[in-house]
Amino acid sequence: MTFAAVVLAGGAARRLGGVAKPLLTVEGSALLARVLAAVPDARPRVVVGRVGEVPPDVVVTVEDPPGAGPVPALRAGVALVPEDVQTVAVLAADLPFLTSGTVRALRTALGDQEAAVLLDAEGRRQHLVACWRLGALRAALETTSPRVRDLYPVRTAEVPPAQARLPEYLDCDTPADLDLARRLAAQNPSSSSSASTAER
Repeated sequence: MTFAAVVLAGGAARRLGGVAKPLLTVEGSALLARVLAAVPDARPRVVVGRVGEVPPDVVVTVEDPPGAGPVPALRAGVALVPEDVQTVAVLAADLPFLTSGTVRALRTALGDQEAAVLLDAEGRRQHLVACWRLGALRAALETTSPRVRDLYPVRTAEVPPAQARLPEYLDCDTPADLDLARRLAAQNPSSSSSASTAER
């Protein structure tokens, strides 16, 4: 089954001092590179945000206006997904421990649902670790709500987190999150290196 990936890499990263968050590193690999490595077979792979150099097969775009938020960014990314693509992985760019196995689990969980979303350890939906039917996503993006969670339809499969040493749902929104990710990676070097074969 063909699938695409849209990776949201914009945002002001105010809680991280306004740095380019996707380019921050864990175990020497940029956060964005680690996320892209979890979807190596997605076509196309679309990154929304100003991120500098990317692998040659990755398409980069920016929402209009830049910094308008995740829903406009997702619209901009989905606009570059061809109509013959069946499913779309929707991912944040700051997930250092995301694996292709979890993306595969989300795609499998779709079944006859419109979306599948990863849960964290407390059972909360991680709306930017998800997989959607393209048609359902395009319809949802007609909303005027700026909140990603308001996109979600009733028919959503929930995928529990993998029983792994490293939390694939961990996103790096704050300095404390980034420090935690780096500590966990240092404590579990083999798991961290297998979590994503990062693209440099």
